[in-house]
Amino acid sequence: MTILDLNDNEFLPYFKGYIDLAEGLELLPGLKSGLDNTLGFYCSIPLEKLDFRYAEGKWSIKEIISHIIDTERIFCYRALRFAREDVSALSGFDENNFVDTSNAKNRTIGDLLEEYKLVRLSTLALFKSFTGKSLLCKGVAGSGEVSVRALGFLIIGHEKHHQNVIVERYL
Repeated sequence: MTILDLNDNEFLPYFKGYIDLAEGLELLPGLKSGLDNTLGFYCSIPLEKLDFRYAEGKWSIKEIISHIIDTERIFCYRALRFAREDVSALSGFDENNFVDTSNAKNRTIGDLLEEYKLVRLSTLALFKSFTGKSLLCKGVAGSGEVSVRALGFLIIGHEKHHQNVIVERYL
């Protein structure tokens, strides 16, 4: 399944920017290449930059990594629920509160990247288990409807978005 298979009714307009960052990718290879690219990207950042904030109230690079991990877990949970045809609406989450309580500043980059790797491997296993039918399932999360496959592409695009922000504002 490629990003071209997605329909605009599979995700909220708010997510289009993230979806666009996955353009030209297939879902499973995109998740796999994201793992390798992300590990390489964060390993290349000088240690003294990891706690840097480009402005007051902005997250550090370590906090961004923690945010990516948390968001991927939440998107996978949503994907699992929707793929299993659970019609319960799922609430949104406060990303700032998650970062504030993540303890990222006291963690090493090695620890954060090991957790990221394990989460992504779990994501790959989950999305490999989905059938074509389950990838098309939709559910309500936060303020609107999203499909399982859109959640997979959101994981890819969300990660790329934050790498772009780091390159533009932190390095």
